[in-house]
Amino acid sequence: MKLSNDRLRQTVVLVSAILAIVGSFIGSGAAGGTPIQNASGGALAADATPIAPDGPAFGIWTPIYLGLIAYAIWQFLPAQTTDARQRTLGYLVAASLVLNAAWILSIQFDLLALSVPVIVLLLAVLIRAFQLTVASRPKNLVETIVADGTIGLYLGWVSIATAANVTAVLVAAGFGGFGISADVWGVAVIALAGLVGVLIALSGHGRLAPSASLCWGLAWIAVARLTGTLLSTPAAIAALVAVVVILTVTVTIRIRSSSSTSTRGLVPA
Repeated sequence: MKLSNDRLRQTVVLVSAILAIVGSFIGSGAAGGTPIQNASGGALAADATPIAPDGPAFGIWTPIYLGLIAYAIWQFLPAQTTDARQRTLGYLVAASLVLNAAWILSIQFDLLALSVPVIVLLLAVLIRAFQLTVASRPKNLVETIVADGTIGLYLGWVSIATAANVTAVLVAAGFGGFGISADVWGVAVIALAGLVGVLIALSGHGRLAPSASLCWGLAWIAVARLTGTLLSTPAAIAALVAVVVILTVTVTIRIRSSSSTSTRGLVPA
């Protein structure tokens, strides 16, 4: 690959990060836009569906965005210009940043149905990026944090956000649940999210970052169902059980992976 192509990749990632940050300001309402939880008629508010997380859950975006900014700057350094690992990750990270901004815009412009294919595509991109980080080892602690750690946090949160987004669109469209109660649907979707968390832990050899952000989202779903206006004890219990299961599986696999790789270098985040 030509050096000019590498520098183009680095520039695209950096510009995409700037675009995503601008989008985040709009999505937070800080730049005159409507906060995400209030946009699209409140379809993504904490009391909109049985699996909507409470408001503080969205604070996870702060470390995710900080990580993405750090990655964009770090990968732009000369030492990463021809790095084989960054060649595989760069455009995927850039795509995720653009899709993230597109998702925010779809919500801001009340295009709720459009938000589903956008976030599903974002999830697919992050899954692929995560697979690539698992397939190769980071060179040092900095790369472990800004690349592997950030992508892991991003994937875990978008996994639970995708479930919440799809559910919100269905509820907003008037989906009646085929006569099945909202509690049952809530438990079923949360159980699916828990299964996804277990699969991520298995495929990622116990990586902590994706499990941490996914469990963060599930925990705030439990809080919303126990203290908000849309109460559901079954959904709250299911969310807490999912957290325990995901963490138990992740830590168990992590310990086993750490013991088997301790002599081969750094254990990824």
